[in-house]
Amino acid sequence: MTGTPKITFIGAGSTVFMKNIIGDVLQRPALAGARIALMDINPQRLDESAIVARKLASTLGTSATVETFTDQRKALDGAHFVVVAFQIGGYEPCTVTDFEVPKKYGLRQTIADTLGVGGIMRGLRTVPHLWKICEDILAICPNAIMLQYVNPMAINTSAIGEKYPTIKQVGLCHSVQGTAMELAHDLDIPYHEIRYRSAGINHMAFYLEFEHRQPDGSYRNLYPDLVRAYREGRAPKPGWNPRCPNKVRYEMLTRLGYFVTESSEHFAEYTPYFIKEGREDLIEKFGIPLDEYPKRCIEQVARWKNQAEEYRTAEKIEVKQSKEYASSIINSVWTGEPSVIYGNVRNNGCITSLPSNCAAEVACLVDASGIQPTYVGDLPPQLTALIRTNINVQELTVKALMTENREHIYHAAMMDPHTAAELDLDQIWSLVDELLVAHGDWLPEWARGNRKVQAA
Repeated sequence: MTGTPKITFIGAGSTVFMKNIIGDVLQRPALAGARIALMDINPQRLDESAIVARKLASTLGTSATVETFTDQRKALDGAHFVVVAFQIGGYEPCTVTDFEVPKKYGLRQTIADTLGVGGIMRGLRTVPHLWKICEDILAICPNAIMLQYVNPMAINTSAIGEKYPTIKQVGLCHSVQGTAMELAHDLDIPYHEIRYRSAGINHMAFYLEFEHRQPDGSYRNLYPDLVRAYREGRAPKPGWNPRCPNKVRYEMLTRLGYFVTESSEHFAEYTPYFIKEGREDLIEKFGIPLDEYPKRCIEQVARWKNQAEEYRTAEKIEVKQSKEYASSIINSVWTGEPSVIYGNVRNNGCITSLPSNCAAEVACLVDASGIQPTYVGDLPPQLTALIRTNINVQELTVKALMTENREHIYHAAMMDPHTAAELDLDQIWSLVDELLVAHGDWLPEWARGNRKVQAA
């Protein structure tokens, strides 16, 4: 493409994340003159983000321009790329509700933004707003590519694909490349010497191959080294988050033969094995960080108060390359220079052992033709079986949204592996009732209120 790309950022009040994405974009020569449109409903956060974006452009000496909008359609006018990053309901009240109400029933969680009752409720709050963005894109900039960074990623990606199949979208996460970096660190191997192939669904993809390049150009399978290091107590090494030493994923490696791409704190609540009433020994043994997401939110809010003032007063802002895929995608589409990313897309037969309409996370080739998912074939049967337990919840949540049938909200909660391992049917029904009441206007109208009617 010629000219300068317009990149619209919906949810630009997520200033730190916006800084990473825009900083990556402006470090690429072909994108240095990009037109940046920042949109948010919070004027204060929008102003803070605009200050940061303009200082990024100044620090890097680029000709990029930055505009701000509170009107979504105006922000989308002329956009080539639309980056979406927001949290409906925020930490307070919605995240707090997603944790505190389940606790009354004895259901404890770690992150609760992707699966489980927390993930279901977040999906019900989030998807209608993503659909509104899709409607505006189709009306204003139908050829734009949506780079979607919102959780619950798989539910969102699937719901967009079901209702707006012509939208050019990809769901993006940093778990694949981030975990590969962690494992290279655990093995004391430079990351650039690692080669891997991953496939599955968001937060439950697995490295089908994880190898180290040898001096003669061949590659050596690193799985035996990872298992040996774990059994000898040499791995996992202390990571970025001391509350979660990563033992869950290493333990699952020894059981499944493959390493999962998302963190132990996430994976602990995607399965029925690790968080159990009366089994505090499991919590301690595997270092399960209960209530981890609320803790992070509190820390981030406190940290942002200092950061916001630093950004406001600083003449220049330090710019580093992040591990997000957004700038690579934009650069490849705009220039035609090919790249490979891991993206969440409608499966459509890429992974033949998973439903065709699920949201699969696979390697994608990106060039001037857009984002092209690659073929994987069947996954190992044990991985397929475990992934399907998560897809069940995602499918039923999307079905509830598509049909506006409240029954399927309850069905989704029933099928959740962790919830079903802890609660009986009456408890699950009552918990969903209470969550729907507690969230109130944050939910679509058809989903609100208490309805204690058993499924026929």
